[in-house]
Amino acid sequence: TIITLSIIMGTILTMSSSNWLMAWIGLELNMLAILPIISKPKTTRASEATIKYFLTQAIASAMMLLSSTTNAWQTGNWDILELKNKFSTTIMALSLMMKMGAAPVHFWLPEVLQGTTLQTALLITTWQKLAPVTLMYMISNNIQPALLMSAGVLSMVVGGLGGINQTQLRKTMAYSSINNLGWTIMIMALSPNLAIMNITIYIIMTTPVFLMMKNTSMKTLQNLTTTWTTSTATTLSIALLMLSTSGLPPFTGFMPKMLALNELITQKLTTLATLAIMTSLISLLFYLRVAYLIMMLTPP
Repeated sequence: TIITLSIIMGTILTMSSSNWLMAWIGLELNMLAILPIISKPKTTRASEATIKYFLTQAIASAMMLLSSTTNAWQTGNWDILELKNKFSTTIMALSLMMKMGAAPVHFWLPEVLQGTTLQTALLITTWQKLAPVTLMYMISNNIQPALLMSAGVLSMVVGGLGGINQTQLRKTMAYSSINNLGWTIMIMALSPNLAIMNITIYIIMTTPVFLMMKNTSMKTLQNLTTTWTTSTATTLSIALLMLSTSGLPPFTGFMPKMLALNELITQKLTTLATLAIMTSLISLLFYLRVAYLIMMLTPP
């Protein structure tokens, strides 16, 4: 109960603070509270995942402090909205990307998810993203658009290519998370409200997938092909949710991607829009593979 309260309190403290120090304290509280949860299974994989998570989050926190301190030294202001120093905004953007697991600082996410339980993986891919995304939303006007767009496209490419070769469902979901973060970060530069909508819809679609995987003890693609005999409705729901997450029309996941592309074209960024469509085709491949395995093996 204390750990759960600390995780909730840490995120709420960060999301509601207007001061960098309070935001940092909230993130630290949140990070220290989730470590016992990650290390709960007494396996070497879980211990390894805990250390990897702790080290990356600690580095990101140190970068946050460096950024906010440099800004306070230059401007004399600790206010989150007053992050005006160019060096500070770049370092802060990178530290927040590291906290949420976006490319090019994404390496910890697939490994940590693979080493933990499905319940903890759900927590890391949904709740743990709220605080960094909120901070990025608050400083989005001050971050250079080129940085956000580059990181966004890179996350899409990494998420798409990384997920293709996976047989472990948790790693597949990790790369799916990186891919969706790419869309969120890319559109953050142009329309922060649309970015928040994108991440919200992603969280709403991912949560039931993880919960159904937990209930049926699915861990690999092979498990997915054998589960339909015991729970057909669950496996079909996972297939449809996967297709929705990929952004395939007429599912819910198509809407934020269509709006993002519309925004890019409105801003005369047609090349970037084309690139985004091409990268989403790569990620569609592994989503379709999961759906195909289920659909083909489910009895009529």
